Amino acid sequence: MSQISLPHQSNAEVFTVSQFNVLVRDLLEINFSDIWIEGEISNLRKYPSGHYYFTLKDETSEINAVMFAGMAAHLDFDPEDGMHVIGLGTATVYLERGRYQIIVRRMKPAGLGKLQLAFEKLKEKLKAEGLFDEERKRAIPIFPERIGVVTSAEGAAIRDILSILRRRYPVVEVLLFPVKVQGEGASAEVAAGIEAANRYHATKKPIDTLIVGRGGGSLEDLWAFNEEAVARAIFISRIPVISAVGHEVDFTIADFVADLRAATPSAAAELVVPDRQEVVSLLAQRLSEVQSIVQARLQDFQTQLDLLLSSYAFRRPIQRLREFQQRLDHLSDLMLRSFRAHNLAIQERFEKLFSRLEAVNPVAVMRRGYSVVQDQSGRLIKSIEQVDLHEQVNVRLHQGALLCEVLEKIRSGELEA
Repeated sequence: MSQISLPHQSNAEVFTVSQFNVLVRDLLEINFSDIWIEGEISNLRKYPSGHYYFTLKDETSEINAVMFAGMAAHLDFDPEDGMHVIGLGTATVYLERGRYQIIVRRMKPAGLGKLQLAFEKLKEKLKAEGLFDEERKRAIPIFPERIGVVTSAEGAAIRDILSILRRRYPVVEVLLFPVKVQGEGASAEVAAGIEAANRYHATKKPIDTLIVGRGGGSLEDLWAFNEEAVARAIFISRIPVISAVGHEVDFTIADFVADLRAATPSAAAELVVPDRQEVVSLLAQRLSEVQSIVQARLQDFQTQLDLLLSSYAFRRPIQRLREFQQRLDHLSDLMLRSFRAHNLAIQERFEKLFSRLEAVNPVAVMRRGYSVVQDQSGRLIKSIEQVDLHEQVNVRLHQGALLCEVLEKIRSGELEA
């Protein structure tokens, strides 16, 4: 067995345990004063003082950590065992036990932290390129004829949008460009949906406004709308875009690029079309204002004539009086004819608007002999492939509904034969 020679005082320095611990502590604190460390929390203990003591670990190693109450008070989440976090702190040594540890000053969930960092990085990049500039953003048309929607065909967002559009402005045409809105490949599908809407706009029928969005969810669920591909597709869109992602508290990169941000898909539907009742009321108000202006002008002329008639200079010159009377009659006739023509034009616009509304009124359609077929869950049946033999369906007619059973399915070609 080999012998260990003890150092002589003359040629080697001997440390006490405390001295050595202080030396190591100083080395760590100088060289690792601001270190980011990522790991999983375990053995978490929170003391009445507000201090947190825990272990950070990965697959092969672990390190002791402490977060004192002053720093812990600024946390915006509650740490738990098993949570994956990123912490900023200083490496040091607990002198009494000679145990090295991390004093954590800041901490956040690792997944959220990475996404937030990616969000801020992309936001700064696109802002520097001018994608968020207010000067390039376009106004949303007030009376659209055709609206495009880029969202999931199965989500609540499209149902809410369609319901509100039918109630507020049923004459508008809605085109759905269905896409996947979360998960792998979602951002590419959303970008492709925006591009598809623009191709339709350029080659088939013009689309006045495009709604791009989805319902609420976590940051991860909404992440497709924080991807660069979606932002650039919105930026180059020839159709004005309303971004409608998540809830009111959710903000995405798409919101900053879009011409207009709506807090929710439902809010987007409210913003994209006027309410038909409000339109009718506004037209009626404008008509009343025109009538008031005409009447006021006529009254002004009458007042001027009365003043002239009462003045001494115009009591005798009957001819001048007759000229003024003729002029008044002529101007009154012109104004009344102009008012009637304007009133007739407004009435014709009303009649066309109400005719269009009546044409899409489901009750009017059923009154002409058509019917609506729904399954027992209320789902609209458009094809015989949606029902099975002996399945019960509801047939809605003008004056009521019939509960029917499917006895046979006859295809279009067989029916004509």
